[in-house]
Amino acid sequence: MSGEAGSDGGAVDPHAVGSRGGDDGGTHRAFWADEVADEIEARDPDEPIVIKGGVSPSGIAHIGNFNEIIRGYFVAAVLRERGHEVRQVFTSDDKDALRKLPRKLADTDGNIVELGDVNAGALGQNLGKPYTDIPDPFEDGHDSYAAHFAALLEADAAALGIPVEMVSNTDLYADGDFDDVVERVLRNADAARETLGQYQDKVDEDYVPFMPQCSECGMLTQDVTEVDVDAREVHYRCSGIEAGDRFMEGCGHEGVASFREGKLPWRFEWPAQWEVLGVDFEPFGKDHAEGSWPSGVDIAREVLGNEPPVPMVYEWFTLNGESLSSSEGHVVTVQEVLDLIEPEVLRYFFARNPKKAKDFDIERLDQLVNEFDRFERAYFGADDPDERFTAFAERAYPFVVDEVTEGRVRLPYTFAAVLGMVDDRDFRIQLARDEGHFTDDTPEWAIEDALERVERARRWAERCDNEYNYRLQSDLPEHEFDADVEAALDDLADFVEAGNDGEAIQSEIYETARRHDVEVGDFFGAGYRLFFDETQGPRLGEFLGELEREFVVARLRREA
Repeated sequence: MSGEAGSDGGAVDPHAVGSRGGDDGGTHRAFWADEVADEIEARDPDEPIVIKGGVSPSGIAHIGNFNEIIRGYFVAAVLRERGHEVRQVFTSDDKDALRKLPRKLADTDGNIVELGDVNAGALGQNLGKPYTDIPDPFEDGHDSYAAHFAALLEADAAALGIPVEMVSNTDLYADGDFDDVVERVLRNADAARETLGQYQDKVDEDYVPFMPQCSECGMLTQDVTEVDVDAREVHYRCSGIEAGDRFMEGCGHEGVASFREGKLPWRFEWPAQWEVLGVDFEPFGKDHAEGSWPSGVDIAREVLGNEPPVPMVYEWFTLNGESLSSSEGHVVTVQEVLDLIEPEVLRYFFARNPKKAKDFDIERLDQLVNEFDRFERAYFGADDPDERFTAFAERAYPFVVDEVTEGRVRLPYTFAAVLGMVDDRDFRIQLARDEGHFTDDTPEWAIEDALERVERARRWAERCDNEYNYRLQSDLPEHEFDADVEAALDDLADFVEAGNDGEAIQSEIYETARRHDVEVGDFFGAGYRLFFDETQGPRLGEFLGELEREFVVARLRREA
């Protein structure tokens, strides 16, 4: 551990760190990352200050895995603003064994695919082996499945402008970085067993906290028969490895492995990483808070003689109301999300209070985007009734955007989806002008910037197949209506021409149909035919209210 942690460092409640800031109106700090930075500075760490996250490459690199990268990023950014040198690292626990086959994976572009769409044998034939020894099932040029997974996380970080250093556990072992820590763990094996035994029932007097890798079959094994600490090697029998609720049999080979030819169990490896990398701060999910973190604290102190880093527990979030599950494939990747919303909107999602449970609902992304737009307006001085939210915006906004730029135009997301029904760029701009989003003074760069949201909102409508997933026909579709329907359409055209808004037009559609003794469904169908060449569509009146008035009037009058 770099710097001086202090005698009570491990006593810090990971649930408390970062709990007094964020968008729920903490009284100490408007932004939780400032509070974490205060905690780190209080320990007077050496520089560079090291911020860490980590994940085992067990399935899809998804938005949940990104929690630790982006939480760490905000703290790193605050510390850099305060003049500190910061190193942000993210460990791939790729020396871990593959214990079961994931149902779904993500390809090089972040698209989720079924296991049957790749070389599944590359995984199935290598159960029990470290991820770095497993061929890339996509066969797309990566050295291993672990390298494929790490490349996805690197691409995600780059897409969000986060300078994170990816670190492979396999490389750390191979380079000897873990040698000294492994030696201390095995020299203090009795203390290691006693400490871990407080947290796990299966620790007995024969337990050895090291898992050698079989030189014959490549599997990791838990069967250590002899330890020679001075020679830095262990004797083993390849009897197999526990994999959840089952046991994978080994090949039976008996051999000798150096400390570089195996790995520590996770409960020891995590605090070992703190020492090897000199970690000063690490955020983690609540699943680690009640088990791995307390045991890590005790192992760091009682076995390794070190102090743990500043911790912070973040609350999990759900996806469309259900828990994220990499193995089950209920995930969404960062690249998928960035097809639908701007990077700054996703950063804002993570900038909010990490202690508060949230749902990432793709169906209602419009609500998240609207909230971000409010956040941005509050930063630039728009009146907001929530003073705490304004304080949060004033502090956190510069860390959320690539560059603070006045004069941006943010089209409401659902309006952008409406514009996405139109292919013609000039027509999109005209519709935005009609709604007052663009004026004669709006610079061209702001118009181009705003129109990028249109393409994202269009993809959102297509993905969700919602009420905006239609295409406005630029040419008058072929049609044939009865005389009473045509008369009703002409009356509705007069109503629109008079300057009524979308809500009024929606009501008038019903009234006009009744006045002309036309079935309401038939009248709506006529409108959908004229505008979409379909038999159904969005709420017609409200949609027409968003369009250029002259265009709507001409189309209702069946003028080409």
